[in-house]
Amino acid sequence: MGAKTLTCLSCAQLNRVPEGRLAAGPKCGTCGAALIPAGPVDVDPATLQKAAAQDDLPLVVDFWAPWCGPCKMMAPDFAKAAKSLKGQVRLVKLNTQTHQSTGARYRIKGIPTLVRFARGKEQKRQAGAMRAGQIVSWAKG
Repeated sequence: MGAKTLTCLSCAQLNRVPEGRLAAGPKCGTCGAALIPAGPVDVDPATLQKAAAQDDLPLVVDFWAPWCGPCKMMAPDFAKAAKSLKGQVRLVKLNTQTHQSTGARYRIKGIPTLVRFARGKEQKRQAGAMRAGQIVSWAKG
């Protein structure tokens, strides 16, 4: 079994985790934060860029804003999806109100928008709120 490279979502340090230990709750060697958290984590633009480019596990980003009604409605479903996908896909959130230039950089035209990154490339995106089951199916595919 090979090792997977994961960016710590708290301190942005790269970590190598043996594939067989992904389900065992690996922690960052620098700050001790969970590398595969049970729920979605809010990230800053630098951490998002590094994780999207470096991580061996797919990364699904929810581009959202606190004033967005559909974003608020989808948040509990996004959290449920994160639990269902634990160890397979990591789910993160980026606040486009706080980080407006990042929303523009990723060409976010409406929110909520989900973007799936794998091996440094954007694989797909989906605009609009979804239920937990839809998010899980979309993120796996």
